[in-house]
Amino acid sequence: MQIYRRSLWLCLWDGTPLPIHLGWVFTSISLRPILIMALAWLWLLCLSSSQAKAQAAELHVEVPENYGGSFPLYLVKLPVPLKEAGSHVVLSESSDVAAEVPFAVDPDSGFLLATRALDREEKAEYQLQTTLESDDGRILWGPQSIIVHVKDENDQVPQFSQTVYRAQLSQGTRPGVPFFFLEATDGDEPGTANSDLRFHILSQTPAQPSPDLFLLEPQLGALALSPEGSSSLEHALEGPYQLLVQAKDMGDQASGHQATATVEIFILENTWAPLEPIHLSENLKVPYPHHIAQVHWSGGNVHYHLDSQPPGPFNIDAEGKIHVTRELDREAQAEYLLQVQAQNSHGEDYAEPLELRVVVMDENDNAPVCSPHAPSISIPELSPPGTEVTKLSAEDADAPDSPNSHVVYRLLKPEPEEGTEERTFQLDPTSGSITLGTVPLQAGQNVRLQVLAIDLAGAEGGLSSTCEVEVSVMDINDHAPEFTTSQIGPVSLPEDVEPGTLVATLTATDADLEPAFRLMDFAIEAGDTEGIFGLDGEPDSNHVQLRLRKNLSYETAPHHEVVVVVWNVEELVGPGPGPASTATVTVLVKRVIPPLKLDQESYEARVPVSIPAGSLLLTIQPSYPRSRPLRFSLVNDSEGWLCIHEASGEVHTAQSLKGARPGDTYTVLVEAQDPDEPELSTSASLMVHFLKAPPVPALTLAPMPSRHLCTPRQDYGVVISAPSEDSNLSSGHGPYSFALGPNPTVQRDWRLQPFNDSHAFLTLALHWVEPGEHVVPVVVQHNAQTWQITVRVIVCRCNVDGQCLRKVGRMKGMPTKLTAVGVLVGTLAAIEWCLPLHYFVWPECQALGLAHEVHYRMESPLQPVRWICCLPVLQMRSLWFKRG
Repeated sequence: MQIYRRSLWLCLWDGTPLPIHLGWVFTSISLRPILIMALAWLWLLCLSSSQAKAQAAELHVEVPENYGGSFPLYLVKLPVPLKEAGSHVVLSESSDVAAEVPFAVDPDSGFLLATRALDREEKAEYQLQTTLESDDGRILWGPQSIIVHVKDENDQVPQFSQTVYRAQLSQGTRPGVPFFFLEATDGDEPGTANSDLRFHILSQTPAQPSPDLFLLEPQLGALALSPEGSSSLEHALEGPYQLLVQAKDMGDQASGHQATATVEIFILENTWAPLEPIHLSENLKVPYPHHIAQVHWSGGNVHYHLDSQPPGPFNIDAEGKIHVTRELDREAQAEYLLQVQAQNSHGEDYAEPLELRVVVMDENDNAPVCSPHAPSISIPELSPPGTEVTKLSAEDADAPDSPNSHVVYRLLKPEPEEGTEERTFQLDPTSGSITLGTVPLQAGQNVRLQVLAIDLAGAEGGLSSTCEVEVSVMDINDHAPEFTTSQIGPVSLPEDVEPGTLVATLTATDADLEPAFRLMDFAIEAGDTEGIFGLDGEPDSNHVQLRLRKNLSYETAPHHEVVVVVWNVEELVGPGPGPASTATVTVLVKRVIPPLKLDQESYEARVPVSIPAGSLLLTIQPSYPRSRPLRFSLVNDSEGWLCIHEASGEVHTAQSLKGARPGDTYTVLVEAQDPDEPELSTSASLMVHFLKAPPVPALTLAPMPSRHLCTPRQDYGVVISAPSEDSNLSSGHGPYSFALGPNPTVQRDWRLQPFNDSHAFLTLALHWVEPGEHVVPVVVQHNAQTWQITVRVIVCRCNVDGQCLRKVGRMKGMPTKLTAVGVLVGTLAAIEWCLPLHYFVWPECQALGLAHEVHYRMESPLQPVRWICCLPVLQMRSLWFKRG
């Protein structure tokens, strides 16, 4: 026994190394390796603990499969914080399949444990997550992802797909070309040495004429002939042969698991023989695909491949049958060279490719063909007889130097005149040369010759075609070009048509025959000083297109007369151009009038049933400014209560609303029409809502003071009163009517609602109006009198009580917040009924001779104002609110 005193490094639970002395350790010499292994394992655990703390995102742990030690096996220290009372660590697997997890977490140390041995072939990876949870299920820490990789061990034995393999080998197979492939698998982890297989030949039976007739590629398991085996089997049929083959894992290492199998190889006679050329007639009428040849490779595992030079309609099937898939055309291709290859499954040739020459035999299936675009031939006038005009050369696509392509010629037209043998042209039947005859030609004359070209040297059964030759007598440029039409139009175009639009196409002709004398140019001579039109045309064309270059305007020019001229490019001989060389195009511009549209799709007005005749309800206006006024009218005014000004669009009451009842709606149709364009008209509905006539208040209000309204909108309004100096109200001559000014913005943002015969409510029409001071024009009518008054309204943000909020500076002598709160609480408790104040107006109180403020609150649009005067409380207003 020996006593060792060791100073060891252990780690705290948070991964911090700490040196401590264990004391005296008693052990024997035989236990020293075990002690050293335990200390190394403890040190690894400390390192893994530190790494786990540093790696917060995801932990990776590797565990060997088939571990033979004791369990639980400590894997890694998890970065779990110190446990609190009433908490525990929860470990789960991130999988949809419910299964027992062979892992646990030590609740005291926070180590991840493996509870049993793992099998990589059963499961190669575990995706775990751990959390620290309270007893009531709350997550205190985590989740922390953990990936456990099961490290593979070489515990699987290779397996062949068959115990006995049978292969066929043909004589003539190239050495080194695989003719058979062995298949074996290993259940260990792919891509590792444990599953890296190597193939070997253990024995060959019989061993004659050589024990090394075959080669086996170690990694692919490809079986091939050796050079010695290829030469030995080429001369004599031997076999069959049996090979004992082995598959071993662990790659090229000496150790590893292994398996064996038997391969029986049968040697067959070489049938890969050369092929004789094949002659096929073109246009062969047989069913397709048509079998033309056969090849055969006697070995097994063969795939045939065919190449055609040039590419042609040939293929080969799995049995080696060669087919032509459609009719052949000798004129397209007279001969094909086919190459046939016998290959293994990897595309390697077992032997040299076989060649098959396919010759296409000619038939007389092509007639002679003249040049399809023979140019016109010009000859000077008064040319002597015998002058060669042209020489024909018809091409025959059949086999050269054969009767099928021997062509002769015969003149068909012009025929000689009746009663004479003289001809205008002569033709040599062999050479195809055309010469002038004895009949003279006139200047400017154009003659079309028709010549028959026949193969088979003109024999019966020959194919023929007709050749045409245009012959013209040269002329001088004595004709000017002329338009086919001198007057075009009138052409009607709307003024909003896009530039580039085609207006007209002008065509000119020239009586000259010489092409150079028929070239012409075009230009605009008059009627387009502003450059509104332009000409487009091809240089050698006899027509030109007149197109729009700029926008048209009916007001500027309702019509145009464009004069276009044409002339020869070459100099004209004789008299100059005449009137037919000028053409006039008349263009009429159609006015485009935009559709008529009002500023609203429908209109509404709310009036009391007591509104007097002649009261202005609203004004109908177009949606955009117009240079000419519209003509307005009303339709379906069955009661005759309304009238509209024909020019201004103002809608008034035509008479008192007798018979109208509060809550009813009266609908009429407003029509607007352009006086100058009767077809332009539009309409909109006008709905008049009748309101109850409010009672006349006992007090006539003073002129309008400043007001405030809340934004966003609240259910409050500003009271507008009739002019106080008017005495008609008290004399009983009818109520007042109120209307907003004609400004569309005012009518959009504001609404007027009648309150009684002398007052109205001004409210916001929109949910939001920009805070600030607004000036609202209001038109007041009473009997035959009309007033324009201005109401100044402060729009501001308000508190929940509807009071205007303003930013104010600190006042000198201002009480402290504590003092102010104490005074305010005591005062408000005494006069609680005065608190719901929403709006303060001083001048009305002064008009009543009151030394306090007046509060207005509108319970509903038709209910009267409730007046609440509260002097004691409002005297505190200067401490908290700024007057609005």
